[in-house]
Amino acid sequence: MSMDMTFLGTGSAYPSPHRGASALVLRTEGECWLFDCGEGTQTQLMKSQLRAGRITKVFISHLHGDHLFGLPGLLCTVSLNTNPDTQEKMNCVDIYGPRGLRNFLRVTLGLTGSQLLFPYAVHELEPTPEQSPEEGRLSLEMTEERGPLHPQERLGSTIQLDVSDDCYVLFEDKKFVVKAFRLFHRVPSFGFCIQEHDRPGRLKTEVLKELGLKPGPLYGRLKAGEPVTLESGHVVQPSEVLEEAIPGRKVCIFGDCSSVLGPGPLRLCRGADILVHEATLGNEQREKAVEHGHSTPEMAAAVARACCARMLVLHHFSQRYKPSSSQEGRDEDSVSELRRQAEEALQDSGVEVTLAEDFLTLPIPLQRPR
Repeated sequence: MSMDMTFLGTGSAYPSPHRGASALVLRTEGECWLFDCGEGTQTQLMKSQLRAGRITKVFISHLHGDHLFGLPGLLCTVSLNTNPDTQEKMNCVDIYGPRGLRNFLRVTLGLTGSQLLFPYAVHELEPTPEQSPEEGRLSLEMTEERGPLHPQERLGSTIQLDVSDDCYVLFEDKKFVVKAFRLFHRVPSFGFCIQEHDRPGRLKTEVLKELGLKPGPLYGRLKAGEPVTLESGHVVQPSEVLEEAIPGRKVCIFGDCSSVLGPGPLRLCRGADILVHEATLGNEQREKAVEHGHSTPEMAAAVARACCARMLVLHHFSQRYKPSSSQEGRDEDSVSELRRQAEEALQDSGVEVTLAEDFLTLPIPLQRPR
């Protein structure tokens, strides 16, 4: 199964001529999961090779506008491009994010009289007080649900922190388990860990031939982990005829933060194939970054090192940092300086550093056992 990640917006605060606001898409087998949806995300999607209609899940890290303002418009545009005469059942779009997101969408879609041709459900993560300063905590009065459900809204769940595991379990299916973890920011922020299930190893065809098994349905049963009984009565266990399992891929996407909270994030993200982390300001502005709940390349590198990640991808750059391809500004205002700072902090770690740019697509290959 192919898997890749496309960055639609890599800037902070607002969209600019150089960078869109925060948004990225994780794509697997044609299905698209959207992580954050800043203003202008639908325009960025139109410029990309991705199809907005393939988005089946949306994950919002926190409720700041540069990660959220694009969501109502995107849902409406997807609906406008949906064929109302299709006989196929419309799949529900599942949306995950902090408490308050459900009311935001309900009120926004309701006030604007927006109707959708597909159902949606908002699953809210209940934050803890440690995730932000007191002034950043949204009151229950502000986030309480008002009025009836939107006509296309389906009941979503409220997800509490699993204290024993220090994470939020969002969902698990046959291919993935997706969890969220707590981050510290000016408002409650979350990161997401997408873990693909391990795949069974290849069949040892020579061993199967020696056992007298020919290609057919029994091969499929062994591959699926079921023992097979031969005519002789001998029971063949899958472990006898399967090579080592192929590890599932792990992608970790951090929302805005100046630190992680608890042991959950580092444990969940250990061994990540790709770890996406913000680097809003350079190391020389660490004090300012932390004051505003953000990180520097050195801070992002420390997280990647602690997680033993294969690749650290930096994004969410202040608009002062111009893309490497731009000739504007001074050298210290080039985003390349942020990569240099992260690489310096990761010397001898084996962690590769990549700078995200709008429309950059990163393939995420399987790591087969040696």
